[in-house]
Amino acid sequence: MKILLDECVDQRLRLLFAGHETQTAAYAGLAGLKNGVLLASAEAAGFEVLITTDQEIPFQQNLRVRRMAIVVLRAPTNRLVDLKRLVPAVLRALAGTQPGSVTCIPDTR
Repeated sequence: MKILLDECVDQRLRLLFAGHETQTAAYAGLAGLKNGVLLASAEAAGFEVLITTDQEIPFQQNLRVRRMAIVVLRAPTNRLVDLKRLVPAVLRALAGTQPGSVTCIPDTR
């Protein structure tokens, strides 16, 4: 699966998605784009999933018309130590993601 990590996600998290092609927004040349443009550009680049901590995206965008899924990480902070704990749940969620879907991964501590 081709995964894009949003700018708000620690870039080191990409190393924890073995078996998936994972890039940061900066590496993919998509840094600094607003959400709607980011989603359209990511889709055009062939990304299937956006992983973000931006909890507002589902409310700001019409995701039914999107060809990619969004996974929202809900951790206490954006620090790697907090986001890392969510990776197993993200990997399980990736198996069932559908284009236009939003999956929220809460911190279950």
